[in-house]
Amino acid sequence: MIRKSKKYYKEPIEKHETASWANIKENASKAKVPIPNEIEVINAKEWVDENEK
Repeated sequence: MIRKSKKYYKEPIEKHETASWANIKENASKAKVPIPNEIEVINAKEWVDENEK
């Protein structure tokens, strides 16, 4: 049986304030999916392009 760790981390591992969904422009009507504003999409693409392996 695999034991699950019950550690509680006070600091988040990721910074969610910099995520592309942090500044939501609107929600898609049927799927209720957040759509980020254009600036956040550009920032996310630049991050991906810079961090390619």
